[in-house]
Amino acid sequence: MVGAGAAGLYTAVCAAREGARVTLVSATPLAESSSWWAQGGLAAAVSADDSPELHLRDTVVAGRKAVRESAARVLCDEAPEAVADLGRLGVRFDADRNGRLALGLEGGHSRRRIVHAGGAATGRRLVRQLSAVVAEHPGIDVLEGRRVVELIVAGDRCVGVRLDDGGLIASGAVVLATGGAAALWSRTTNPPGAVGGGLLLAHAAGAALADLELVQFHPTAVVGSDGADGFLVTEAVRGEGATLLDASGERFVDELAPRDEVARAVQRQMAATGASSVGLDMRDVDPALFPNVVSALRQAGIDPERQLIPVAPAAHYMMGGIATDVHGRATLAGLHAVGECSCTGLHGANRLASNSLTECFVFGARAARSAVAHPAPDAAAVESALEPAPGDKRPRGSKPPPLSAASREALWRHAGLERDAAGLRELSADPHPLVRLIATCALARTESRGAHQRRDFPERDPAFDARHETIGAGGDPVLQTWA
Repeated sequence: MVGAGAAGLYTAVCAAREGARVTLVSATPLAESSSWWAQGGLAAAVSADDSPELHLRDTVVAGRKAVRESAARVLCDEAPEAVADLGRLGVRFDADRNGRLALGLEGGHSRRRIVHAGGAATGRRLVRQLSAVVAEHPGIDVLEGRRVVELIVAGDRCVGVRLDDGGLIASGAVVLATGGAAALWSRTTNPPGAVGGGLLLAHAAGAALADLELVQFHPTAVVGSDGADGFLVTEAVRGEGATLLDASGERFVDELAPRDEVARAVQRQMAATGASSVGLDMRDVDPALFPNVVSALRQAGIDPERQLIPVAPAAHYMMGGIATDVHGRATLAGLHAVGECSCTGLHGANRLASNSLTECFVFGARAARSAVAHPAPDAAAVESALEPAPGDKRPRGSKPPPLSAASREALWRHAGLERDAAGLRELSADPHPLVRLIATCALARTESRGAHQRRDFPERDPAFDARHETIGAGGDPVLQTWA
Protein backbone atom coordinates (compact mmCIF):
# COMPACT_ATOMS: atom_id res chain seq x y z
CA MET A 1 0.00 0.00 0.00
CA VAL A 2 1.57 3.29 -1.11
CA GLY A 3 0.10 6.49 0.32
CA ALA A 4 -1.55 7.34 3.64
CA GLY A 5 -4.38 9.67 2.66
CA ALA A 6 -8.02 8.73 3.08
CA ALA A 7 -7.91 6.19 0.24
CA GLY A 8 -4.67 4.54 1.33
CA LEU A 9 -5.60 4.29 5.01
CA TYR A 10 -9.04 2.85 4.35
CA THR A 11 -7.79 0.40 1.71
CA ALA A 12 -5.12 -0.82 4.13
CA VAL A 13 -7.75 -1.36 6.84
CA CYS A 14 -10.05 -3.23 4.45
CA ALA A 15 -7.23 -5.46 3.21
CA ALA A 16 -6.14 -6.25 6.76
CA ARG A 17 -9.73 -7.13 7.70
CA GLU A 18 -9.65 -9.60 4.79
CA GLY A 19 -6.70 -11.31 6.49
CA ALA A 20 -3.87 -9.83 4.38
CA ARG A 21 -0.53 -8.71 5.80
CA VAL A 22 -0.26 -5.06 4.73
CA THR A 23 2.79 -2.80 4.49
CA LEU A 24 1.79 0.84 4.24
CA VAL A 25 4.46 3.18 2.81
CA SER A 26 3.93 6.87 3.55
CA ALA A 27 6.17 9.78 2.56
CA THR A 28 4.76 11.76 5.48
CA PRO A 29 3.88 10.82 9.05
CA LEU A 30 0.38 9.43 9.44
CA ALA A 31 -2.34 12.12 9.59
CA GLU A 32 -0.31 14.59 7.51
CA SER A 33 -1.54 13.66 4.03
CA SER A 34 -3.31 15.89 1.52
CA SER A 35 -6.64 14.40 2.62
CA TRP A 36 -6.12 16.18 5.95
CA TRP A 37 -7.05 19.44 4.19
CA ALA A 38 -10.25 18.17 2.58
CA GLN A 39 -13.13 20.49 3.53
CA GLY A 40 -15.84 18.74 1.56
CA GLY A 41 -17.69 15.71 2.81
CA LEU A 42 -18.88 12.40 1.44
CA ALA A 43 -21.71 12.38 -1.07
CA ALA A 44 -24.13 9.57 -0.25
CA ALA A 45 -27.86 9.07 -0.72
CA VAL A 46 -28.82 8.44 2.91
CA SER A 47 -31.91 10.61 3.38
CA ALA A 48 -35.53 9.56 2.94
CA ASP A 49 -36.04 11.89 -0.04
CA ASP A 50 -32.90 10.72 -1.85
CA SER A 51 -31.83 7.58 -3.69
CA PRO A 52 -28.76 6.13 -5.45
CA GLU A 53 -30.60 6.70 -8.75
CA LEU A 54 -30.90 10.45 -8.06
CA HIS A 55 -27.25 10.56 -7.00
CA LEU A 56 -26.31 8.75 -10.21
CA ARG A 57 -28.33 11.18 -12.32
CA ASP A 58 -26.58 14.18 -10.77
CA THR A 59 -23.15 12.56 -11.25
CA VAL A 60 -23.81 11.84 -14.93
CA VAL A 61 -25.18 15.33 -15.62
CA ALA A 62 -22.19 17.00 -13.96
CA GLY A 63 -19.76 14.79 -15.90
CA ARG A 64 -20.86 16.20 -19.27
CA LYS A 65 -21.53 12.90 -21.09
CA ALA A 66 -18.06 11.60 -20.23
CA VAL A 67 -18.92 9.56 -17.12
CA ARG A 68 -18.28 5.83 -17.08
CA GLU A 69 -21.74 4.91 -15.90
CA SER A 70 -20.76 1.52 -14.46
CA ALA A 71 -18.28 3.23 -12.12
CA ALA A 72 -20.77 5.93 -11.17
CA ARG A 73 -23.42 3.33 -10.39
CA VAL A 74 -20.99 1.44 -8.14
CA LEU A 75 -20.21 4.63 -6.23
CA CYS A 76 -23.84 5.70 -5.80
CA ASP A 77 -25.07 2.24 -4.81
CA GLU A 78 -22.27 1.55 -2.33
CA ALA A 79 -21.81 5.03 -0.80
CA PRO A 80 -24.32 4.57 2.04
CA GLU A 81 -22.55 1.43 3.26
CA ALA A 82 -19.20 3.24 3.10
CA VAL A 83 -20.58 5.94 5.42
CA ALA A 84 -21.92 3.26 7.76
CA ASP A 85 -18.60 1.41 7.82
CA LEU A 86 -16.66 4.57 8.63
CA GLY A 87 -19.04 5.10 11.53
CA ARG A 88 -18.27 1.59 12.77
CA LEU A 89 -14.56 2.46 12.56
CA GLY A 90 -15.12 5.38 14.91
CA VAL A 91 -15.64 8.35 12.61
CA ARG A 92 -18.19 10.67 14.20
CA PHE A 93 -20.28 12.36 11.54
CA ASP A 94 -22.22 15.54 12.18
CA ALA A 95 -25.81 14.94 13.31
CA ASP A 96 -28.86 17.07 14.04
CA ARG A 97 -30.57 17.30 17.42
CA ASN A 98 -32.55 14.15 16.63
CA GLY A 99 -29.43 12.12 15.93
CA ARG A 100 -29.89 12.00 12.16
CA LEU A 101 -27.00 12.78 9.86
CA ALA A 102 -26.79 16.54 9.19
CA LEU A 103 -26.61 16.70 5.39
CA GLY A 104 -25.17 19.58 3.37
CA LEU A 105 -25.95 20.79 -0.14
CA GLU A 106 -23.29 21.46 -2.78
CA GLY A 107 -23.20 22.46 -6.42
CA GLY A 108 -24.71 20.02 -8.91
CA HIS A 109 -26.60 18.01 -6.25
CA SER A 110 -30.40 17.92 -6.40
CA ARG A 111 -30.68 16.82 -2.76
CA ARG A 112 -28.91 17.42 0.51
CA ARG A 113 -26.58 14.43 0.61
CA ILE A 114 -23.17 15.68 1.82
CA VAL A 115 -22.09 13.98 5.05
CA HIS A 116 -19.59 15.97 7.13
CA ALA A 117 -17.49 15.35 10.22
CA GLY A 118 -16.72 18.53 12.13
CA GLY A 119 -18.17 20.72 9.37
CA ALA A 120 -15.35 21.80 7.07
CA ALA A 121 -12.88 19.67 9.08
CA THR A 122 -14.08 16.42 7.49
CA GLY A 123 -10.71 15.53 6.00
CA ARG A 124 -8.78 15.85 9.21
CA ARG A 125 -11.42 13.97 11.22
CA LEU A 126 -11.37 11.08 8.75
CA VAL A 127 -7.60 10.91 8.44
CA ARG A 128 -7.04 11.22 12.17
CA GLN A 129 -9.42 8.38 13.01
CA LEU A 130 -8.27 6.09 10.21
CA SER A 131 -4.63 6.75 11.11
CA ALA A 132 -5.39 5.63 14.66
CA VAL A 133 -7.05 2.45 13.40
CA VAL A 134 -4.10 1.70 11.11
CA ALA A 135 -1.51 2.38 13.84
CA GLU A 136 -3.21 -0.06 16.20
CA HIS A 137 -3.97 -2.84 13.70
CA PRO A 138 -1.66 -5.85 14.16
CA GLY A 139 -1.92 -6.75 10.47
CA ILE A 140 -0.56 -3.44 9.16
CA ASP A 141 3.10 -2.39 9.17
CA VAL A 142 3.66 1.33 8.60
CA LEU A 143 6.81 2.77 7.02
CA GLU A 144 6.70 6.55 7.55
CA GLY A 145 9.03 9.02 5.86
CA ARG A 146 9.78 6.60 3.02
CA ARG A 147 9.12 6.97 -0.70
CA VAL A 148 8.57 4.44 -3.44
CA VAL A 149 10.86 5.22 -6.39
CA GLU A 150 10.09 2.25 -8.65
CA LEU A 151 7.49 -0.43 -9.21
CA ILE A 152 9.12 -3.83 -9.64
CA VAL A 153 7.83 -5.69 -12.69
CA ALA A 154 8.45 -9.37 -13.37
CA GLY A 155 7.26 -10.49 -16.77
CA ASP A 156 4.05 -8.57 -17.23
CA ARG A 157 3.20 -8.26 -13.54
CA CYS A 158 3.88 -5.79 -10.72
CA VAL A 159 5.45 -7.78 -7.89
CA GLY A 160 6.65 -5.13 -5.47
CA VAL A 161 8.29 -1.75 -4.94
CA ARG A 162 11.73 -0.24 -4.49
CA LEU A 163 12.13 2.38 -1.76
CA ASP A 164 14.24 5.53 -1.76
CA ASP A 165 16.71 3.96 0.69
CA GLY A 166 17.27 1.00 -1.64
CA GLY A 167 14.94 -1.29 0.29
CA LEU A 168 12.68 -3.71 -1.56
CA ILE A 169 9.20 -4.95 -0.72
CA ALA A 170 7.86 -7.93 -2.65
CA SER A 171 4.09 -8.29 -2.72
CA GLY A 172 1.30 -10.19 -4.41
CA ALA A 173 -0.30 -6.85 -5.26
CA VAL A 174 0.62 -3.17 -5.02
CA VAL A 175 -2.01 -0.49 -4.41
CA LEU A 176 -1.16 3.12 -5.23
CA ALA A 177 -3.06 5.80 -3.32
CA THR A 178 -0.60 8.63 -3.90
CA GLY A 179 -3.02 11.49 -4.52
CA GLY A 180 -3.48 13.84 -7.43
CA ALA A 181 -1.44 16.32 -9.39
CA ALA A 182 -3.21 19.69 -9.10
CA ALA A 183 -0.18 21.25 -7.39
CA LEU A 184 1.55 21.12 -10.79
CA TRP A 185 -0.34 24.32 -11.61
CA SER A 186 1.01 27.60 -10.23
CA ARG A 187 -2.35 28.57 -8.75
CA THR A 188 -3.70 25.65 -6.78
CA THR A 189 -5.69 24.66 -3.71
CA ASN A 190 -3.43 21.64 -3.16
CA PRO A 191 -0.44 21.17 -0.84
CA PRO A 192 2.97 21.17 -2.56
CA GLY A 193 3.37 17.39 -2.69
CA ALA A 194 0.35 16.77 -4.93
CA VAL A 195 2.36 16.58 -8.16
CA GLY A 196 1.41 13.17 -9.55
CA GLY A 197 4.33 11.05 -8.37
CA GLY A 198 2.24 7.90 -8.40
CA LEU A 199 1.14 8.53 -11.98
CA LEU A 200 4.75 8.67 -13.11
CA LEU A 201 5.59 5.48 -11.20
CA ALA A 202 2.75 3.66 -12.94
CA HIS A 203 3.57 5.12 -16.34
CA ALA A 204 7.25 4.11 -16.05
CA ALA A 205 6.17 0.55 -15.19
CA GLY A 206 3.98 0.31 -18.29
CA ALA A 207 0.50 1.03 -16.88
CA ALA A 208 -1.87 3.20 -18.90
CA LEU A 209 -2.91 6.65 -17.73
CA ALA A 210 -6.22 8.22 -18.72
CA ASP A 211 -7.97 11.60 -19.09
CA LEU A 212 -4.98 13.65 -17.94
CA GLU A 213 -6.39 16.73 -19.67
CA LEU A 214 -9.45 16.76 -17.38
CA VAL A 215 -8.52 18.84 -14.34
CA GLN A 216 -11.12 20.62 -12.25
CA PHE A 217 -10.64 24.25 -11.27
CA HIS A 218 -12.38 25.25 -8.05
CA PRO A 219 -14.12 28.63 -8.36
CA THR A 220 -13.61 29.92 -4.81
CA ALA A 221 -9.95 29.89 -3.82
CA VAL A 222 -8.81 32.92 -1.84
CA VAL A 223 -6.75 35.59 -3.56
CA GLY A 224 -4.52 37.13 -0.92
CA SER A 225 -1.30 37.20 1.02
CA ASP A 226 -0.39 36.07 4.54
CA GLY A 227 -0.27 32.48 3.35
CA ALA A 228 -3.95 32.46 2.40
CA ASP A 229 -3.54 32.56 -1.39
CA GLY A 230 -5.17 29.45 -2.81
CA PHE A 231 -6.96 28.62 0.44
CA LEU A 232 -10.13 26.77 -0.53
CA VAL A 233 -13.42 28.16 0.71
CA THR A 234 -15.57 25.07 0.64
CA GLU A 235 -18.51 24.88 -1.73
CA ALA A 236 -20.69 24.07 1.27
CA VAL A 237 -20.77 27.77 2.23
CA ARG A 238 -22.61 28.41 -1.02
CA GLY A 239 -24.94 25.58 -0.16
CA GLU A 240 -25.79 27.51 3.00
CA GLY A 241 -26.50 30.75 1.13
CA ALA A 242 -23.16 32.43 0.32
CA THR A 243 -23.23 34.35 -2.98
CA LEU A 244 -20.71 35.46 -5.60
CA LEU A 245 -20.75 39.18 -6.38
CA ASP A 246 -19.24 41.25 -9.19
CA ALA A 247 -17.53 44.63 -8.80
CA SER A 248 -20.91 46.38 -8.51
CA GLY A 249 -22.13 44.01 -5.82
CA GLU A 250 -24.47 42.04 -8.09
CA ARG A 251 -24.80 38.27 -8.37
CA PHE A 252 -23.69 36.96 -11.76
CA VAL A 253 -24.00 33.16 -11.56
CA ASP A 254 -26.04 30.37 -10.00
CA GLU A 255 -23.66 29.55 -7.16
CA LEU A 256 -24.85 25.93 -7.02
CA ALA A 257 -24.30 25.16 -10.70
CA PRO A 258 -21.62 22.54 -11.42
CA ARG A 259 -18.08 23.72 -10.70
CA ASP A 260 -16.91 24.10 -14.27
CA GLU A 261 -19.75 26.55 -15.00
CA VAL A 262 -19.13 28.61 -11.87
CA ALA A 263 -15.36 28.72 -12.40
CA ARG A 264 -15.75 29.95 -15.98
CA ALA A 265 -18.32 32.55 -14.91
CA VAL A 266 -15.85 33.88 -12.33
CA GLN A 267 -13.07 33.99 -14.90
CA ARG A 268 -15.30 35.87 -17.37
CA GLN A 269 -16.10 38.47 -14.74
CA MET A 270 -12.43 38.96 -13.96
CA ALA A 271 -11.55 39.25 -17.66
CA ALA A 272 -14.31 41.81 -18.26
CA THR A 273 -13.25 44.08 -15.41
CA GLY A 274 -9.51 43.43 -15.20
CA ALA A 275 -9.96 42.48 -11.53
CA SER A 276 -7.89 39.77 -9.89
CA SER A 277 -10.88 38.35 -7.99
CA VAL A 278 -14.62 38.48 -7.37
CA GLY A 279 -16.32 38.74 -3.99
CA LEU A 280 -17.67 35.77 -2.05
CA ASP A 281 -20.29 37.03 0.38
CA MET A 282 -20.87 34.75 3.36
CA ARG A 283 -21.94 37.50 5.76
CA ASP A 284 -25.38 35.92 6.16
CA VAL A 285 -23.98 32.42 6.73
CA ASP A 286 -23.81 31.17 10.31
CA PRO A 287 -20.06 31.17 11.11
CA ALA A 288 -20.59 28.34 13.59
CA LEU A 289 -21.21 26.02 10.62
CA PHE A 290 -17.69 26.61 9.25
CA PRO A 291 -15.40 27.38 12.20
CA ASN A 292 -12.22 26.23 10.44
CA VAL A 293 -12.91 28.37 7.35
CA VAL A 294 -13.74 31.43 9.44
CA SER A 295 -10.64 30.96 11.60
CA ALA A 296 -8.31 30.57 8.60
CA LEU A 297 -9.75 33.65 6.92
CA ARG A 298 -9.37 35.75 10.06
CA GLN A 299 -5.76 34.65 10.40
CA ALA A 300 -5.27 36.03 6.88
CA GLY A 301 -6.83 39.36 7.85
CA ILE A 302 -10.26 38.71 6.32
CA ASP A 303 -13.37 38.89 8.52
CA PRO A 304 -16.02 36.91 6.60
CA GLU A 305 -18.78 38.16 8.90
CA ARG A 306 -18.16 41.73 7.75
CA GLN A 307 -16.14 41.59 4.52
CA LEU A 308 -16.38 40.06 1.08
CA ILE A 309 -13.79 37.34 0.50
CA PRO A 310 -11.65 37.86 -2.63
CA VAL A 311 -11.75 34.59 -4.62
CA ALA A 312 -10.73 33.29 -8.04
CA PRO A 313 -10.42 29.84 -9.66
CA ALA A 314 -7.49 27.54 -8.88
CA ALA A 315 -6.48 24.03 -9.97
CA HIS A 316 -8.16 21.69 -7.52
CA TYR A 317 -8.74 18.09 -8.61
CA MET A 318 -7.49 15.76 -11.32
CA MET A 319 -10.26 13.67 -12.87
CA GLY A 320 -7.65 11.72 -14.85
CA GLY A 321 -5.02 9.37 -13.46
CA ILE A 322 -3.99 5.73 -13.59
CA ALA A 323 -6.59 3.92 -15.69
CA THR A 324 -8.45 1.31 -13.61
CA ASP A 325 -11.55 -0.83 -13.71
CA VAL A 326 -14.27 -0.73 -11.04
CA HIS A 327 -12.15 -2.98 -8.80
CA GLY A 328 -9.18 -0.60 -8.84
CA ARG A 329 -7.15 -2.82 -11.18
CA ALA A 330 -4.71 -1.01 -13.46
CA THR A 331 -3.76 -2.25 -16.92
CA LEU A 332 -0.54 -3.70 -15.42
CA ALA A 333 -1.40 -6.94 -13.64
CA GLY A 334 -0.81 -6.84 -9.90
CA LEU A 335 -1.13 -3.06 -9.75
CA HIS A 336 -4.15 -1.25 -8.30
CA ALA A 337 -4.88 2.44 -7.82
CA VAL A 338 -7.46 4.22 -5.69
CA GLY A 339 -8.37 7.79 -4.84
CA GLU A 340 -7.30 10.80 -6.86
CA CYS A 341 -4.33 9.05 -8.50
CA SER A 342 -6.77 6.66 -10.19
CA CYS A 343 -9.15 7.14 -13.09
CA THR A 344 -12.20 4.88 -13.15
CA GLY A 345 -14.07 7.31 -15.41
CA LEU A 346 -16.43 8.08 -12.52
CA HIS A 347 -16.01 11.86 -12.70
CA GLY A 348 -16.23 12.30 -16.46
CA ALA A 349 -15.24 15.81 -17.52
CA ASN A 350 -16.38 17.54 -14.33
CA ARG A 351 -16.37 15.95 -10.87
CA LEU A 352 -19.59 16.28 -8.89
CA ALA A 353 -18.76 17.92 -5.56
CA SER A 354 -17.86 15.53 -2.69
CA ASN A 355 -17.88 12.41 -4.86
CA SER A 356 -14.10 12.25 -4.46
CA LEU A 357 -13.98 11.35 -0.76
CA THR A 358 -16.74 8.83 -1.32
CA GLU A 359 -14.66 7.38 -4.16
CA CYS A 360 -11.76 6.78 -1.76
CA PHE A 361 -13.86 4.49 0.40
CA VAL A 362 -16.11 2.75 -2.12
CA PHE A 363 -13.28 1.87 -4.49
CA GLY A 364 -10.77 1.42 -1.66
CA ALA A 365 -12.88 -1.45 -0.32
CA ARG A 366 -13.17 -2.96 -3.80
CA ALA A 367 -9.44 -2.64 -4.50
CA ALA A 368 -8.64 -4.27 -1.17
CA ARG A 369 -10.80 -7.30 -1.97
CA SER A 370 -9.20 -7.60 -5.39
CA ALA A 371 -5.63 -7.14 -4.14
CA VAL A 372 -5.80 -9.73 -1.37
CA ALA A 373 -6.89 -12.36 -3.89
CA HIS A 374 -3.49 -12.24 -5.59
CA PRO A 375 -1.00 -14.93 -4.54
CA ALA A 376 2.45 -14.02 -3.25
CA PRO A 377 4.94 -13.46 -6.08
CA ASP A 378 7.39 -16.13 -7.07
CA ALA A 379 10.68 -15.37 -5.29
CA ALA A 380 12.76 -16.31 -8.33
CA ALA A 381 10.70 -14.00 -10.56
CA VAL A 382 11.21 -11.09 -8.18
CA GLU A 383 14.94 -11.76 -7.99
CA SER A 384 15.16 -11.88 -11.78
CA ALA A 385 13.27 -8.60 -12.09
CA LEU A 386 15.82 -6.90 -9.87
CA GLU A 387 18.73 -7.87 -12.12
CA PRO A 388 19.41 -5.28 -14.84
CA ALA A 389 19.44 -6.52 -18.41
CA PRO A 390 22.89 -6.95 -19.99
CA GLY A 391 24.25 -3.54 -20.97
CA ASP A 392 21.48 -1.66 -19.12
CA LYS A 393 23.25 0.95 -17.01
CA ARG A 394 20.23 3.10 -16.23
CA PRO A 395 19.87 4.09 -12.57
CA ARG A 396 17.18 2.05 -10.87
CA GLY A 397 14.36 4.09 -9.40
CA SER A 398 15.66 7.40 -10.73
CA LYS A 399 13.56 10.48 -9.97
CA PRO A 400 11.97 12.71 -12.62
CA PRO A 401 13.33 16.22 -13.05
CA PRO A 402 12.21 18.54 -10.24
CA LEU A 403 9.14 20.63 -10.91
CA SER A 404 10.24 24.20 -11.64
CA ALA A 405 8.32 27.43 -11.11
CA ALA A 406 8.56 27.96 -14.87
CA SER A 407 6.79 24.64 -15.56
CA ARG A 408 4.03 25.47 -13.07
CA GLU A 409 3.49 28.91 -14.61
CA ALA A 410 3.49 27.43 -18.13
CA LEU A 411 0.90 24.84 -17.13
CA TRP A 412 -1.37 27.53 -15.67
CA ARG A 413 -0.91 29.73 -18.73
CA HIS A 414 -1.35 27.06 -21.42
CA ALA A 415 -3.53 24.41 -19.72
CA GLY A 416 -5.61 26.47 -17.32
CA LEU A 417 -9.35 27.08 -17.63
CA GLU A 418 -8.90 27.71 -21.36
CA ARG A 419 -6.40 26.15 -23.77
CA ASP A 420 -5.49 26.21 -27.46
CA ALA A 421 -3.23 24.24 -29.77
CA ALA A 422 -0.41 26.80 -29.89
CA GLY A 423 -0.01 26.92 -26.13
CA LEU A 424 -0.39 23.16 -25.70
CA ARG A 425 2.24 22.46 -28.36
CA GLU A 426 4.65 24.71 -26.47
CA LEU A 427 3.77 22.93 -23.25
CA SER A 428 4.37 19.51 -24.83
CA ALA A 429 8.09 20.33 -24.89
CA ASP A 430 8.25 21.13 -21.16
CA PRO A 431 11.11 19.52 -19.18
CA HIS A 432 8.74 17.81 -16.74
CA PRO A 433 7.38 14.45 -18.00
CA LEU A 434 3.90 14.72 -16.47
CA VAL A 435 3.44 18.25 -17.80
CA ARG A 436 4.29 16.90 -21.27
CA LEU A 437 1.78 14.07 -20.90
CA ILE A 438 -0.98 16.47 -19.83
CA ALA A 439 -0.26 18.70 -22.82
CA THR A 440 -0.23 15.74 -25.22
CA CYS A 441 -3.62 14.52 -23.99
CA ALA A 442 -5.13 18.02 -24.07
CA LEU A 443 -3.94 18.48 -27.65
CA ALA A 444 -5.64 15.25 -28.69
CA ARG A 445 -9.02 16.24 -27.20
CA THR A 446 -10.14 18.57 -29.98
CA GLU A 447 -13.32 19.78 -28.31
CA SER A 448 -14.59 21.66 -25.26
CA ARG A 449 -16.22 19.59 -22.52
CA GLY A 450 -16.59 20.29 -18.81
CA ALA A 451 -13.27 21.28 -17.29
CA HIS A 452 -11.49 21.09 -20.67
CA GLN A 453 -12.15 24.24 -22.71
CA ARG A 454 -10.42 24.75 -26.07
CA ARG A 455 -10.55 28.26 -27.54
CA ASP A 456 -9.87 26.75 -30.97
CA PHE A 457 -12.51 23.97 -30.54
CA PRO A 458 -15.27 25.68 -28.52
CA GLU A 459 -17.99 23.05 -29.10
CA ARG A 460 -18.46 19.59 -27.64
CA ASP A 461 -17.72 16.84 -30.16
CA PRO A 462 -20.13 13.86 -29.90
CA ALA A 463 -17.32 11.60 -31.08
CA PHE A 464 -15.83 11.96 -27.60
CA ASP A 465 -19.07 11.10 -25.73
CA ALA A 466 -18.52 8.36 -23.12
CA ARG A 467 -14.94 7.87 -24.33
CA HIS A 468 -11.64 8.21 -22.50
CA GLU A 469 -8.15 9.11 -23.67
CA THR A 470 -5.55 6.60 -22.51
CA ILE A 471 -1.82 6.89 -22.96
CA GLY A 472 0.83 4.24 -22.42
CA ALA A 473 4.61 4.39 -22.22
CA GLY A 474 6.01 5.99 -25.36
CA GLY A 475 2.66 6.06 -27.14
CA ASP A 476 0.11 8.56 -28.38
CA PRO A 477 -3.30 9.02 -26.76
CA VAL A 478 -5.87 6.42 -27.74
CA LEU A 479 -9.63 7.07 -27.50
CA GLN A 480 -11.42 4.18 -25.80
CA THR A 481 -14.93 3.26 -24.74
CA TRP A 482 -14.94 1.67 -21.27
CA ALA A 483 -17.54 -0.88 -20.19
